[in-house]
Amino acid sequence: MKKILDKIELPANLFWGYVGLTLFMIGDGVEQGWISPYLVSRGVSVSSTSFLLTLYGVTVAIAAWLSGILVQTLGPRRVMLGAAAAFFIGSIGFVGFGVPQLNWPVMEIFYAIRGFGYPLFAYSFLTWINYTAPVDQRGAAVGWFWFMFSLGLSVIGPYYSAVFIPIIGHIAILWTGTAFVLFGTLIGVVLNRDKVPQKEMHDFSIHELLKAVTILKNARVSVGLVVKTINGLAQYGLAVFLPIYLATFGYSTTEWLHMWSLVFTVAIFANLFFGYVGDHIGWRNTIQWVGGVAYAFVLVAIYFTPRIVGHNFYVMTFVMCLAGVTMAGYVPLSALFPLLSPENKGAAMSILNLGAGLSTFVAPAIAGLFFKSLGAEGVLFIYAGFYILSAILTPFLKTPSELNSNAKTTKAPV
Repeated sequence: MKKILDKIELPANLFWGYVGLTLFMIGDGVEQGWISPYLVSRGVSVSSTSFLLTLYGVTVAIAAWLSGILVQTLGPRRVMLGAAAAFFIGSIGFVGFGVPQLNWPVMEIFYAIRGFGYPLFAYSFLTWINYTAPVDQRGAAVGWFWFMFSLGLSVIGPYYSAVFIPIIGHIAILWTGTAFVLFGTLIGVVLNRDKVPQKEMHDFSIHELLKAVTILKNARVSVGLVVKTINGLAQYGLAVFLPIYLATFGYSTTEWLHMWSLVFTVAIFANLFFGYVGDHIGWRNTIQWVGGVAYAFVLVAIYFTPRIVGHNFYVMTFVMCLAGVTMAGYVPLSALFPLLSPENKGAAMSILNLGAGLSTFVAPAIAGLFFKSLGAEGVLFIYAGFYILSAILTPFLKTPSELNSNAKTTKAPV
């Protein structure tokens, strides 16, 4: 088994963690595609449903931000067990007492608690990877993380729901999701015997927790926050306005949904590919040229393609899938980021996750501000401009060992 894992560059010491991650994300992903229309079908207003999901998103963003610094002070096992506890408590209230009776206050409180679950679990494991995976294979290791994460959340979880909802119903599906989460925790935390080196751990204190903010005094970390925020702009922004733009060329909502789902199917495998590529040609090179420059050109192509070919589903799908390929160019950023502040890797990972959270707010805000006045062309070119900015900033993401030739730190394929 170890020889096989070494060949595919999946860290053998963390194998059970990857398996547990996938199972956890299956459990969290079972309601991703249907919770909103299901609640609306039972008489809940669209605005109330949107508020519920927004509240959930806020706790997800907070948990993602705190995950790295909590791992640095408490260790990944404790944080991941706490994540499972939050998900379980949230599920008992939301699924057991909220949804069946549509008890709205209960649903709001406990779905928010449930939102702390997956970021604390998944991003704590991502931080764990950056502590113990071999540095020369760390790009591939984080590529495997994003592959397993997306496989559970975006592929198996929704597919499982689609198959079994007609058989056992929505409420039962939510309960089975909780079972997946608990089973994933058992495998990912208990069977996974890997240990973070004690020298990497910091004492739990207010001072240490504040490093999730004060680490931004490190200019390279601050630049990295900008790059990570740009990373998710198209992912979270295109869905806001692109279906409207494509509809003017005759593309139906069904065609859009097929294209959008294929984008993320392609991205899952591209995550793996560019994890390997980053280890061989350099993490910054991959981020700069694939995630930055190539992504910008793809966004421009998305605008011009329907103007040139009109309503051609297959050509448009191909161009859209290129977005799935190029977005994966940012995968090595998850390996590079903690090395920007090697003495505070957990705090650095908190900023990485903060950037991911900021994308979810900034991307639709840009679309909302400029689509009416500038149209799809304006928004796509604004996004493309940000990706070029990302490419310009990426070379500044140098590690202390590169800045100080006398530093005795392990070299990485940056």
